[in-house]
Amino acid sequence: MDSQSQNQMSYNAGQAKGQAEEKASSMMDQANDALQSVKESMQQSGEQIMAKAQEATDAMKNATGMNKKN
Repeated sequence: MDSQSQNQMSYNAGQAKGQAEEKASSMMDQANDALQSVKESMQQSGEQIMAKAQEATDAMKNATGMNKKN
């Protein structure tokens, strides 16, 4: 195999490696974006659940007279 063929093969291997690394980086970015979105959704859901629980507690206190001031 001559030097030019070896250089071309090395170049092609380098190109393939670079493309694979870029693809992996892109996929990691997409995964991180998806994870951040899920995290934000879960946080919002948690806040909504807490608000509903507080509303239910207040409604029960009002219904039983426990929420009245003396």
